[in-house]
Amino acid sequence: MDFSEFFTWMHRFRASANSYLSQFEPLSLIFVPILTLLVARSIQSIFRVFSEKGFKASILGFFFTFVKSVPGVKNYMDREKQKVVTKLQASGKSKREGWMNELPRAGLGRMVIEKMKDEKQNDAAWQGKCSGTVYIGGNEYEGHFSLINEACSMFAHTNPLHLDVFQSVVRFEAEVVAMTAALLGSKEKSSGGQICGNMTSGGTESILLAVKASRDFMKAKKGITRPEMIIPASAHSAYDKAAHYFNIKLWRVPVNKDFRANVKAIKRHINRNTILIVGSAPGFPHGIIDPIEELGELATTLRICFHVDLCLGGFVLPFARKLGYPVPPFDFSVQGVTSISVDVHKYGLAPKGTSVVLYRDHDIRKHQFVAVTEWTGGLYVSPSIAGSRPGGLIAGAWAAMMSLGLEGYLENTRAIMEASKRIEKGVREIPDLFVVGRPDMTIVAFGSDVVDIFEVNDIMSSKGWHLNALQRPNSIHICVTLQHVPVVEDFLKDLKDSVQTVKANPGPISGGLAPIYGAAGKIPDRVMVEDLLVDFMDTSY
Repeated sequence: MDFSEFFTWMHRFRASANSYLSQFEPLSLIFVPILTLLVARSIQSIFRVFSEKGFKASILGFFFTFVKSVPGVKNYMDREKQKVVTKLQASGKSKREGWMNELPRAGLGRMVIEKMKDEKQNDAAWQGKCSGTVYIGGNEYEGHFSLINEACSMFAHTNPLHLDVFQSVVRFEAEVVAMTAALLGSKEKSSGGQICGNMTSGGTESILLAVKASRDFMKAKKGITRPEMIIPASAHSAYDKAAHYFNIKLWRVPVNKDFRANVKAIKRHINRNTILIVGSAPGFPHGIIDPIEELGELATTLRICFHVDLCLGGFVLPFARKLGYPVPPFDFSVQGVTSISVDVHKYGLAPKGTSVVLYRDHDIRKHQFVAVTEWTGGLYVSPSIAGSRPGGLIAGAWAAMMSLGLEGYLENTRAIMEASKRIEKGVREIPDLFVVGRPDMTIVAFGSDVVDIFEVNDIMSSKGWHLNALQRPNSIHICVTLQHVPVVEDFLKDLKDSVQTVKANPGPISGGLAPIYGAAGKIPDRVMVEDLLVDFMDTSY
């Protein structure tokens, strides 16, 4: 067909189209396509909701959105929600009365220390009574506590952002990272010999950075612009935060019946937008190690990133293995592992606010950094979320690792692993309780088919214990630290007595949180539960 024939055909088509469309009103020709587009976009949005949340959750979401739109219902629900928030605050978690809201007219000088000592008396008695929380043994005035406090104060004025000024803390950070990497397979031939990383403020920041680096690495490598990541239901909530911050679609996949990551289920969710899968060693809820080797093989085959959360296990599992405990592969010796997060301020016994994020090679870590060249303040590059960072905490972590050494960590691991096994055995011997799964490390989670486990938790709280409430299944756990080694028998006795108390007198105790925990687990509208948590946090500070 030449140009003259083409133009002739176009002229005939135009005449035919105009003739056909002349029977419609002009406004219809304008609004019908617009309306069709709007309907199509609405249908697309509905399908996207079903795709992201699943059929059941989507239907429930639409239903509760409709119910809340009924006049009077929203106001009623807001009033009931406020009652729950008020009760949570009345439990002692938030007491603003008497808090300072402006500077004192005259400074207190050295007397501020005495005021701080007075305020400290209001803290809960944490020695030996808190799940996790404080990992160092003894009290804060002697021994290892005293050592890291001195190290922190010696370098409290430093900031590793200024590389040329505070060269000491820059070296401390590099050595903390290198020593941690050596514990996690950097010396193994299979690791590739390029393990690198940085220190962060805690496990959440380490996870956020690993997710951010993975997202940008996969964008550069595969061109993925609508990133998704897949995590087990037992993975830490920091991944939800990362997904929210970095605009990543998050899939939470149910775990197996043994509470480990379900590799087959994770594989089913992988698609061309998947940037990252996650495994924990161990998971925070139940102390169970995910099948890291299988997940690594999956990541290698599909050429995606794989992050291992060792925030809890990083300073236990390497030593537990040396002590003869059956520890499956979990670190960079596993092919496919691209990043690892590990907290030094937990079982590394460093000051609070110290963690490490590690990468298999520099190509991945480079995507963690942010460089700015157009700022009038000069050229800027930062390795982490924070710009300025406390050099004192870095120095404290270095001091902790250097002072304890391999032998110190081995001895500590021996003590907490033995204490954990004694607690697990003791819980299994209480007829009305069951242990959730088979813990691999220093967390023992337990529930009950006979009594309300949250009521048991309230009784334990009245005895001074601070445990963690869990869901799916309803349970509580204790994260065993050096603080618990001397009080194992006290814990088991109080737990046994608490179960018997609830069994003899079922029902919530005055001021207890069991009704709230129980109700939160049963409310199908998870948005409502999220609103409760946000309202509580918003009014707590």
